[in-house]
Amino acid sequence: MSATLPDMDAETGAPRKHSFWFWLTLVGGLFLLFAAMLWTIAWVTLGPSKTTSNAFKGFTSGNIGVVDVKGIILSADTIDEQLEQFANDDSVKAIILHIDSPGGGAAASQEIYHEVLRIRSRHKKRIVASIESVGASGAYYIASATDRIYANQASIVGSIGVIMEWINYGDLMKWAKLKNITIKAGALKDAGSPTRDLTPEERAYFQGLTDNMHAQFIHDVAAGRRLQIKDIQTLATGQVWTGEQALPLRLIDQTDGFRVALLDTARTVGIRGEPNIVRPEKPHTGLLDIISKADSKLAIPTTEELQSMLEKSPGFYFLWQ
Repeated sequence: MSATLPDMDAETGAPRKHSFWFWLTLVGGLFLLFAAMLWTIAWVTLGPSKTTSNAFKGFTSGNIGVVDVKGIILSADTIDEQLEQFANDDSVKAIILHIDSPGGGAAASQEIYHEVLRIRSRHKKRIVASIESVGASGAYYIASATDRIYANQASIVGSIGVIMEWINYGDLMKWAKLKNITIKAGALKDAGSPTRDLTPEERAYFQGLTDNMHAQFIHDVAAGRRLQIKDIQTLATGQVWTGEQALPLRLIDQTDGFRVALLDTARTVGIRGEPNIVRPEKPHTGLLDIISKADSKLAIPTTEELQSMLEKSPGFYFLWQ
């Protein structure tokens, strides 16, 4: 076995010395390689969130679209757009709402509920709900519009009710010797003002609004679950049940997790074998976006932002708290 000899000068027999340009090229190449590795890691970590199957969605007719309903529901826009995207994609044979949410805004939850019904009716596309840890209040409202609801035995389900709340800082204003000045036309125009207590008339007014929304909630759940309104009214106390408890109450259809929901749905729509999961792509988040967001968290709130937080108006929520 022979050892590898160093590069020798042909004339002097001494080891050859590399030029400045050789070392510059070597260092530059290593730097570019390192930069490429960093870019690749950043792209994989921060780039569009898509499953591997997304890359093949144009070449298969066995796709199942998955829309995540996570956290508090404040707006219907994103979920509605994702539902519409899958509704118009002929390669997506069914949609699963993967739910882990305590609910949220009454109007936002109601809007998604009606979008689910619209897609089922107009596009004849199967939509099922798979509840992970929590599918309560507004999130359950949405689930009730689907063809079938799956939940784990220990999932939290239900909370058919409405809540309205806001912060009253009237006593704080009195302590600070501040006065609120309001000029209005209409006895109830400033109802719910956070600077003072409710009058009996205002309390009755807000209770009427809340009761009306509660009746809408009950009606829509009954329609979605194909049950009588009286059957839901007895359950519409705002309380929650486990998935195991909810099954005999007919609030859900099956006590199983996401995997079973996926395979059952695929089989129902005629997909053989392992279904291809497709999730909506998320917008790319760059390093500058992360830096700017981190920097913004350190910023001190402005006077306008503090005032906005204090002037929070009453809101109606399908929310489990």
